[in-house]
Amino acid sequence: MASKERLYITVFNEISTLINEGEFPVGSRLPTERELAERFGVSRPTIREAIIALEAKEEVSVKAGSGVYVLGNHLVNDDFSREISAFELLEARVLLEGEAAGLAAGMITPEELKELEKALQKIKLEDVKDTSSSGADRKFHTIIAQATHNRVIAKQIGFLWDIQENLNHINNAHKAVCIERDKDGRIADHVAIFEAIAKGDANEARKSMREHFTDLLEAMHAAIEQEAVEAAKLKISRMRERFTISG
Repeated sequence: MASKERLYITVFNEISTLINEGEFPVGSRLPTERELAERFGVSRPTIREAIIALEAKEEVSVKAGSGVYVLGNHLVNDDFSREISAFELLEARVLLEGEAAGLAAGMITPEELKELEKALQKIKLEDVKDTSSSGADRKFHTIIAQATHNRVIAKQIGFLWDIQENLNHINNAHKAVCIERDKDGRIADHVAIFEAIAKGDANEARKSMREHFTDLLEAMHAAIEQEAVEAAKLKISRMRERFTISG
């Protein structure tokens, strides 16, 4: 038993090191159990034990039917990132991604435009209540960031996405927005961005991206207002129960 425990801990440490070194980057999916077992020369149950340990340390997230994904654990343990609000994050994305869309409209290559169109098609098939189901939304925005051909801009936009996906309070707020918004409106936003970039119209691309985030902000306000209303109703209901005088 001791040998088995040491073995899975060894594998855990090795995978953790590969994550920290960037071989398994944040947001990527780990190889399958079989592939990892072959790579490290251990059994699949040992790999499962190592994955459980990695999940407990919040280095990976296991998504049923999809796989094991690498988390930005440095964000989870970073005081600055934890203090960021969902509104601050969206505001930063408006500024950065709006300008990125404008720049990409003049810089995007035919190959990148094809990849952007593929991501758009996946968004149309995605479950609006879970935008992480296929990763198409992040892929769409990432391609635009990369199409600026400015590594600083692409890096910063990637960092904002890492915060959104790996910090629970922001991720939950984002999911609430997805539930609040209708699928057609969400798709229409992305189509408008794509068409502006495809035409090479920097001003229209910038405008379409900013309007997309305006819609997201409005949906977030609505979701938070609804939460406040429900909390107020619950408080009043409890007060009524507490101070009811029975006959």
